[in-house]
Amino acid sequence: MAYSRYKIALFIRITILFLLLTVLAFALCNLNFKTNLPLVVITLVPIIVILFLSVRNLFRFTIRRFLEMDDFFESAKYRDFSRWFSEDYGTEDIRRLHKGFNEINKTIKAINNEKEIQHLYLKKILELVDTGIVAYNVETGKVLWINESIKIILNVPSLKNISFIEKRKPALYTTIFETDYAKGSTISIDAGNSKIKILISSSLFLIEGEVFKLIVLQNIDTTLSQTESDACKKLLSVMTHEIMNSIAPISSLADTLQSKVQSAIKDPVQYQLEMNDLDIGIESIKNRSEGLLKFAKTYRSLSKITKLKLEEVLVSSFFENICILMKPSLESKSIEFDFELSKSDLKIQADVHLIEQVLINLILNSVDACKNQEHPKIIMSAKKNIDSSITIKVVDNGMGISEEIIEDIFVPFFSTKKNGSGIGLSLCQQIMLLHKGKIQINSIAGEGTVINLIF
Repeated sequence: MAYSRYKIALFIRITILFLLLTVLAFALCNLNFKTNLPLVVITLVPIIVILFLSVRNLFRFTIRRFLEMDDFFESAKYRDFSRWFSEDYGTEDIRRLHKGFNEINKTIKAINNEKEIQHLYLKKILELVDTGIVAYNVETGKVLWINESIKIILNVPSLKNISFIEKRKPALYTTIFETDYAKGSTISIDAGNSKIKILISSSLFLIEGEVFKLIVLQNIDTTLSQTESDACKKLLSVMTHEIMNSIAPISSLADTLQSKVQSAIKDPVQYQLEMNDLDIGIESIKNRSEGLLKFAKTYRSLSKITKLKLEEVLVSSFFENICILMKPSLESKSIEFDFELSKSDLKIQADVHLIEQVLINLILNSVDACKNQEHPKIIMSAKKNIDSSITIKVVDNGMGISEEIIEDIFVPFFSTKKNGSGIGLSLCQQIMLLHKGKIQINSIAGEGTVINLIF
């Protein structure tokens, strides 16, 4: 609207100027300068004066807007957005122009305030993080930005130019500032009287034609120490868990055999000692002890195993060994334990000791799941599938596994038991993967669990 009025006012002034020039031209053509000079002067002088005033008015009217705009641009050049242009004085078009300038200043001030708040917010965050950050001009070495963490890591009180480190700690300067770490690396640096491990990465960026370098450092010494400590504790917990899982049935079977031997010693006639049973029991203890030793060695280097001691074995022999080993313990807990075979000649290629360890783990998990059931029952079965694979199945009627956690049960160290290590099922899965097989779990909370080992 203001621009339209400005155009109309400019048009009127140009029209008046045009008419005055026309009148002047007409007068110059029709007046006789020789015969009637006084009339010529009286006629032309007012026209020339009015023409001069009109030109002057047009010039001032036109130039005034440019002067105001030049004034505004000068303020913008020096970032003086605090200036206020009067909206109460001057012509209407100038007042409207001033109002526009003020709106622009308000908007720029709001943007600057928002950027300042964001900058302070980001600065505060970067100061609070443990990661050290420094950005500096590659050519001059002048530090653009730095946080407290990097001063602590580099053991320097302040840093305005990286030449300070070049003079005081040349080796550190070469390692940190002269070497590129575009992909990130772990290095050791001297920090005071000790060496620390840091994770370092760097990148270059361009600002207004100047090259800057951003370096990010993170002290991982404490993290590594804590991780190693936690891993050590978990390893001890896991080994204890697995050893106890194997020792418990061995101890139970040994107690049973000792009880029979003691009874036979006291009254040989009434309690005749079956040497065959004694031999089978001792053989089971021997086999499980060897399996436990093999397990301990295997667990220590499980990630490095490339070959298993595979042999073709009858599934029925697996079941007999497990039954002899586990039945006394299960009977003492009043848990019914059965095993079923679709065919007696089923065979698998397996490392006997490791698969026994898997089955013991699964049965003990089932024992825990069944302890509050009225008629606890565990069934171990095996069958040949249509694709010629063999499935060994462990089924219980325990409390089952809820849908919320069934996806996490193979995650190492995840456990729902108060004193559980969370490694049993993870280890079972790894052993099955080494056999190029798989383990599957189907469970319904409150009804029971089915675990399939597929070879």
